[in-house]
Amino acid sequence: MASTEHSLKDAMSSIEGAIGVALVDYNSGMALGTIGGGPELDLNVAAAGNTDVVRAKVRAIEMLNLKEAIEDILISLSSQYHLIRPLTSRSGKGLFLYLALDKQRANLAMARHQLKRIEAELEV
Repeated sequence: MASTEHSLKDAMSSIEGAIGVALVDYNSGMALGTIGGGPELDLNVAAAGNTDVVRAKVRAIEMLNLKEAIEDILISLSSQYHLIRPLTSRSGKGLFLYLALDKQRANLAMARHQLKRIEAELEV
């Protein structure tokens, strides 16, 4: 099992095209840890904004009475991919990993695969 800091560093170093990564509490909208980002991507603002995305999707699933769980949410921008992956462990309930990728350098399929691996190893 990996700590939050180790998992975030792993994401930045092992996922090609990673711009920034955060572990976010979607009950409060606060980032519990961040690495990367910068002037063009404020990870704390992104964490708060993407909390609304997760909440909206959870509500939609409930309203549709689907017996499904969110694996990940992809937001495709003109120059970036944003991946949101809710944690599935009991200790990670209410948390999600947020990963921003440079579209030119990233392999989306590999990024999803790596983020799934990191989520499975993360201990909160």
